[in-house]
Amino acid sequence: MTDQHRDIVLVVDDSPETLGFLTQALENSGLTVLVATSGKGALAITDRVTPDMILMDAVMPGLDGFETCSEIKARAHLSHVPVIFMTGLSETEHVVHALESGGVDFLTKPINIDELQARIRVHLANARSVQSARIALDAAGRHLVAVSRSGHLGWSTPQAHQLVGSGADGSGILSEIADHLGKWLKGTEGTAASAPFPLTLSNGRQVQMQYLGAVGPDECLFRMSAQNSEDEGGVLREHFGLTAREADVLLWISKGKANKDIGEILGLSPRTVNKHLEQIYQKLGVENRASAAVRAAQVLHAL
Repeated sequence: MTDQHRDIVLVVDDSPETLGFLTQALENSGLTVLVATSGKGALAITDRVTPDMILMDAVMPGLDGFETCSEIKARAHLSHVPVIFMTGLSETEHVVHALESGGVDFLTKPINIDELQARIRVHLANARSVQSARIALDAAGRHLVAVSRSGHLGWSTPQAHQLVGSGADGSGILSEIADHLGKWLKGTEGTAASAPFPLTLSNGRQVQMQYLGAVGPDECLFRMSAQNSEDEGGVLREHFGLTAREADVLLWISKGKANKDIGEILGLSPRTVNKHLEQIYQKLGVENRASAAVRAAQVLHAL
């Protein structure tokens, strides 16, 4: 394993002896090791660095390992990071507690290094597979949101973030959506794909959500779209004789979106958006996007 591709493992334990032992063993196996002696220390490190794996001591003063793991899993940029617990506790209730707080595995001290390294390899491979799938979804331009059944945001595609807002506003709105979806799951037991249902958000935006199914033990996938966007797109398509994709582009022009934003929302390249705009201008008999937006707004206002 080269230095450029060394996986990063964060080891969290209040025992200097354990930290020293694990650091040496893991670095010898080609891993980069970060250490924290407390739960707060671990959270501080993960605010700056996203590790590929976390080894977590369960029993620590202050914020214990279970609480620290729950905090980590509540943070969207860390939700995919596998956490393996290490502890002298072996009762069933402690194992259950570790898994419920977000851990993927549980090792009893004293740690057997060969066993630990084998489990690290397995969970790193699994985490990479999940990340690869999410990257593929991102690239496909789908408006997708994954939440836990308790209503915590797991992850979202950039297109979903773009649809509801940008920057901190978008992140806050996605968390709000996740909370709504958690309540919906609790009320419906969300066991099968459903018809779209509307959500009105605190920033005034209206979106349609559709439950697609469970994609993990505690991860449920939803597709998001703008409220009535399909109906509005259909009106524009019929009125101006547009293709479905041209109608989508015109709809977002009428909502004030720039070409870059439209490309991100619809999963199109800037070049493709411009090609659609050329056809739209020709069919509407206009010369620029402002005139196209006015024509579209007039038609939609009559709905």
